[in-house]
Amino acid sequence: MCELYSKQETLALRRKHIGPSCKVFFAADPIKIVRAQRQYMFDEKGDQYLDCINNVAHVGHCHPEVVKAAQKQMELLNTNSRFLHDNIVEYAKRLSATLPDRLSVCYFTNSGSEANDLALRLARQFRGHQDVITLDHAYHGHLSSLIEISPYKFQKGKDVKKEFVHVAPAPDTYRGKYREDHADPASAYADEVKKIIDEAHNSGRKIAAFIAESMQSCGGQIIPPAGYFQKVAEYVRGAGGVFIADEVQVGFGRVGKHFWSFQMFGEDFVPDIVTMGKPMGNGHPMACVVTTKEIAEAFSASGMEYFNTYGGNPVSSAVGLAVLDVIKNEDLQGNATRVGNYLTDLLNKQKTKHTLIGDIRGVGLFIGIDLVKDHQQRTPATAEAQHIIYKMKEKRVLLSADGPHRNVLKIKPPMCFTEEDAKFMVEQLDGILTGLEEATGAETESGISKNTPCRAKMPKEAQSELLRDSSLESRENPSQKRNGLCTDSLLSKRLRT
Repeated sequence: MCELYSKQETLALRRKHIGPSCKVFFAADPIKIVRAQRQYMFDEKGDQYLDCINNVAHVGHCHPEVVKAAQKQMELLNTNSRFLHDNIVEYAKRLSATLPDRLSVCYFTNSGSEANDLALRLARQFRGHQDVITLDHAYHGHLSSLIEISPYKFQKGKDVKKEFVHVAPAPDTYRGKYREDHADPASAYADEVKKIIDEAHNSGRKIAAFIAESMQSCGGQIIPPAGYFQKVAEYVRGAGGVFIADEVQVGFGRVGKHFWSFQMFGEDFVPDIVTMGKPMGNGHPMACVVTTKEIAEAFSASGMEYFNTYGGNPVSSAVGLAVLDVIKNEDLQGNATRVGNYLTDLLNKQKTKHTLIGDIRGVGLFIGIDLVKDHQQRTPATAEAQHIIYKMKEKRVLLSADGPHRNVLKIKPPMCFTEEDAKFMVEQLDGILTGLEEATGAETESGISKNTPCRAKMPKEAQSELLRDSSLESRENPSQKRNGLCTDSLLSKRLRT
């Protein structure tokens, strides 16, 4: 492999020149990736890794059709979107055709963060309202306007929640306020939003928007109960606000049966604004906001022109068109359904075998494995999750852990992921879980857990990462101890004993 620097030199230069808050995967022992193809990544030594993390390389790393489209257009022209060009209108037409009819006006940007920031501007201009309702543990981007509405971020930092931000409970039926045994969790969670609206109105405030990922990603792969979005949309629109569906992580056919994740909740639910990004350009930076003609005209009536230098440029639009072609020509939605169902079945079999697995949830190739130390209490197995992702890395499988407690293994691979890949991933996971549970002395009968201290040897890099993060977490979020949650550092010590 051709490298400018050795791995150690690259690390040293990164520490010197890249901001310390810019983290890498497997920070204590990062992988140096030098090339990738389809669902595989390769390090500087030529070792192959199965990529179960990258929902950005949506149709597969370095897909030849996407590369060819970018190269061909780049040889002809790339300029800003103020010049008349066919690519942007062709792409807008094709993209709009995947959405319900009323969602027909596009604004192109370069990232999901830009798209969500613009969505807030559209929502606030529409009726002149300012307040935003967001979900607990949500993440919508890195801009200041989005950190303000992202509890996943602002609850970890020093920022105080702004008065115009209202946080509703995440509609989590496994670990949330209303669970799977509730008679009507959709209505119960939606009523929490209505309560927020009523309280805001009583304080003289007005709701501009409710924003949510169609399936929460950073929040732990959460799928809202059926009917929840319909009821929330009714309450929000009744208050003069709009519904923003954030599809940045979960759009473009990842759920399989539908092109957009919000569509799986029924034809009677249509958002007012949809944002999209990551998979849109298969790694090329492009994103979009799609909305109704009514909202777009209200935005235009403000008198302020919206201009984005690179949004929708000829090269980006050519890349986006190629991605749409590949999704269709290679039946990647069908593949997401077939492989996703196969993978979910394999994982559910593992759930009956391993007490650490508390819940398997997901649709298509968007799946979460909620790890617990106790099935009855559903105590998050945070340290165990970190142990597993580092061990999986040793087996050449790349996974990540997320959620409020960092105990949910996230599976969101490129859409060309195969049944053979799924089988290989689950086989490695099975072996690691077996070794971990043997070390803990836990019983492996389904639904039973002794919750005994773990005696497995944890990879050193996972230990150091947990200790560092738990130290940071204790400074940033002192409520963790008050809530009775076991700290990561204690869990790490148990794994080392």
